[in-house]
Amino acid sequence: MNKRKQKKTSLKSAVLLLLLMAVLLITSSYAWFTANQTVTVSALQVKVEATNGLQISADAINWKATLSNSDLTGVTPTYSTNTNQIPTAMAPVSTTGNVTDGLMDMFYGTVGTDAGGNYTISATKETDTRGTGESAGNYIAFDLFLKVDAVTPIYMTANSKVEKVGDVDQGLQNASRVAFVIEGNAGKDVTDATTIQALKLASGTALIWEPNYDTHTTAAVKNASDTYGITTTTTGGSLLPYYGIKAEILTSANEPVVQKGTTPNASYFATVTPTYSTTNGFTDQVTFTTLQPGTTKIRVYMWVEGQDVDCENGASGTDIAFTLQFTSTVAVP
Repeated sequence: MNKRKQKKTSLKSAVLLLLLMAVLLITSSYAWFTANQTVTVSALQVKVEATNGLQISADAINWKATLSNSDLTGVTPTYSTNTNQIPTAMAPVSTTGNVTDGLMDMFYGTVGTDAGGNYTISATKETDTRGTGESAGNYIAFDLFLKVDAVTPIYMTANSKVEKVGDVDQGLQNASRVAFVIEGNAGKDVTDATTIQALKLASGTALIWEPNYDTHTTAAVKNASDTYGITTTTTGGSLLPYYGIKAEILTSANEPVVQKGTTPNASYFATVTPTYSTTNGFTDQVTFTTLQPGTTKIRVYMWVEGQDVDCENGASGTDIAFTLQFTSTVAVP
């Protein structure tokens, strides 16, 4: 994705936060069921703008109105404990959104077949690791710090989307997810950056957004039926249930991928209910969260969900972009 010149604009409405993340995923042979392949990420662009008292930082030290990608990747000198993971190659992973010691549990699956020709899956737990490049991990994760002076409700606007870029559309954007871990809040009287940087949610559940839930390719509709026993349509479908991986699955104890007419092993899989789910091209803003006075640390995750019906062998050759926009203003119908 080519970088665009950023122009400073005068915002007339009470927009408190604009978080713009564009991720271009270029695939060649991509799917959960052939999980040895990777997805190339040619660019990650992050733009954060704020007005009306909201301040944004990548390190809880340098506060500014606009936060760029370079702020996230170059933050180590002032935030030495950061685990901002910005890879240039991604692979499908799965999660239930469970948070352990401030990080969301993510599992990388490897698919094989058993003696009967049925698909089986093994899974290993991923570790968020600071870095960029092909070896930086299979998904994107980074920290943001937001500061407000008063209790501030925040909404996700209809400009938030995960969409294809370019002419080729194999539906990869329909398998994408974004999650937010609210690590904690330091009150207005807390100014020590090290204390703020150390905020973390000991245990809990991330806020997961599933975009484009009503849209699927023809291949994904078939995959939903053949593999998961779910009936859906290419457009106008309902929110589909899915099982995320919640624990490691050892190679010696391979479990069948969810099959038609069966229930997955509860030791390894759990139903995921997204906090936010939006249709393709939704127009109504979504209530996101309420920021408390002081500084709030939020960890953002972006990935392709391997257990989504749209993560199938044909989901290749698609470039996708993530865009998040938040506001404090309630939209007028």
